[in-house]
Amino acid sequence: MKNIQIVDELIEEIGNNKEIVKSFEVRDSLSSDVFKKEDGEFFMHEEIRSRLLEVTEKFMDYLDIEFFIHDVILTGSLANYNWSKYSDVDLHILIDYDETEYNLDLLKGFFDSKRSLWNKQHEITIKGFDCEIYVQDVNEKHHASGIYSILNNKWLVTPEKTVQSIDKSLIIKKASEFEDRIEDIESKFNGGDDVTDEIKLLKLKLKKFRQTGLDTGGEFSYENLAFKLLRRNGYIGKLLDVQTKSADKKLSITQQ
Repeated sequence: MKNIQIVDELIEEIGNNKEIVKSFEVRDSLSSDVFKKEDGEFFMHEEIRSRLLEVTEKFMDYLDIEFFIHDVILTGSLANYNWSKYSDVDLHILIDYDETEYNLDLLKGFFDSKRSLWNKQHEITIKGFDCEIYVQDVNEKHHASGIYSILNNKWLVTPEKTVQSIDKSLIIKKASEFEDRIEDIESKFNGGDDVTDEIKLLKLKLKKFRQTGLDTGGEFSYENLAFKLLRRNGYIGKLLDVQTKSADKKLSITQQ
């Protein structure tokens, strides 16, 4: 109990991060806005399922290229017991990259750019949760302790409510190291320095940091939770914003 009290006091000291970190705690049930319980099992509300399939159809029309859809899945915290008001509807459209005639690198770049534009241009919410679309290779290794097939209306990976002790101070410590790096990069950019290489290296480090956590500890690894904290408290967005401004600055010609 003393350790819990110390962690809670630490969270009090960091102000705005308190509510964010608390959102990682395990819930007693899945979100009732998304799922209903029947005969001891959770199933997606038909209204939600139908709307997500409609969103998928609209997105595929937006891509304007024919692909065979192997599945449409919900993953992430809304398909698990660690959902919160910060959760997104992580809607993944599964296709087989090997079935296409396109260059894989170009294909991945195409999906990334189209997905990014779609998510920026549309503010689709499902019961208050932002809807984020991803295109995923059906053969891609996906780390998740909860995966729901929207297309087939069944669980592919059934989530389990695990009781575990989460050291919130460790989440904060791991995240703070990246916060310092991001603030340093932002300061250098504002001072006129070229931070292109630093941003590239930090993004690679963040990606490797999170992937290592997923590979070794899954969704509840401290690395993954720290990454989510950075995303929720705005630091990932801050890094991407500096990257955009830096790229725009290089393409601009200033008057003498």
